[in-house]
Amino acid sequence: MSYFNAMRGFPEAEYADRVARAQAAMANHGLAALLLTTEREFRYFTGFLTRFWESPTRPWFLIVPASGKPVAVVPSIGAPLLERGWLEDIRTWRSPDLNDDGVELLADTLNELSADGRIGLPMGHETHLRMPLADFFRLHSVMGPNRLSDDRGIMRELRMVKSVAEIEKIRAACSVADRAFARVGEIAAPGKQLDEVFRRFQILCLEEGADWVPYLAGGAGPQGYDDVISPATQAPLAAGDVLMLDTGLVRDGYFCDFDRNFAISSASDEMRDAHGKLIEATAAAFDMAKPGALACDLFHGMDSILTGGKGGAEAGRYGHGLGMSLTEWPSLIADDRTELVDGMVLTLEPGIETAPGRMLVHEENIVIGAGGAQYLSAPASAELPILNGAAGGEPA
Repeated sequence: MSYFNAMRGFPEAEYADRVARAQAAMANHGLAALLLTTEREFRYFTGFLTRFWESPTRPWFLIVPASGKPVAVVPSIGAPLLERGWLEDIRTWRSPDLNDDGVELLADTLNELSADGRIGLPMGHETHLRMPLADFFRLHSVMGPNRLSDDRGIMRELRMVKSVAEIEKIRAACSVADRAFARVGEIAAPGKQLDEVFRRFQILCLEEGADWVPYLAGGAGPQGYDDVISPATQAPLAAGDVLMLDTGLVRDGYFCDFDRNFAISSASDEMRDAHGKLIEATAAAFDMAKPGALACDLFHGMDSILTGGKGGAEAGRYGHGLGMSLTEWPSLIADDRTELVDGMVLTLEPGIETAPGRMLVHEENIVIGAGGAQYLSAPASAELPILNGAAGGEPA
């Protein structure tokens, strides 16, 4: 069963396998249940895909017991959609409730499903608690001392390795972005304002099949750009600028995350060389990305090309995991010794200083296979593409 059609969501067996792997890990760590509160964790076991999570008003809870299917404890407004999925036990309350927004119902359900056992919650890097802190303190008091504990990294380990079906979702998202990037010549030209290029690129992504575009960053300048996270300004593109667009679009609940650079009208030798070095660094990391390699190995492989092994730039890393979230574990940094395994999806994201306070960055999406890596994004050429003439043309 899926929420949409044969091309959307996953069959029930996908979710059942995820739960079985979680329960095996819980048994190894002596946990009687997992308590999950965030959209990605909730959706990982249920397939519950909705933009309604954008509202911070209502908390949502999922309990994975030691055996059997997960149990949802949710505001009643979510029950009709959740009932279309594979869960059988969905408990609701009328929310918002200023006196008890699901805490008593949640505590009763946890006690029923876990007896006096320990309940794991994700508590490490890249996690957060999506419920009012006052309600969490109340839950902790009601449950008693030492009942709520770290999940021992179970959710991180599960989500870090993708199934074949998940990889195909990410591949589909990358294909959408590939098609949108191939059309940048329609929207970018000298005189076009950067903010207008951003808006129109998002439209291209939607036209090519994105469900939504929650992340778009970039920059432009004659020697690169000064940062890669600022909102776009009204500054017009000029001949000789390098334009970078970095998109994290969503297709059926999964992200892509990669960028492309374009020279406006012409490219200096310095920009061509810098772009070529980024592609060289990416290719080196791609060749190293095999089961048994470490995340830090990829960092050092790229850094040796980009800085001569000086330890990277201020951005802090040269890539990361990718999946239901734009960025996931691991981080390609000097001290992340996460071992790469078959099924991990990563971004390779080297950056290089082109002038004081200026840079170029490049990014690709890959999946680790038993025999090595495969590209999920169509890999960029070492040649910096040039956009000639008025918008409506094609990259040179």
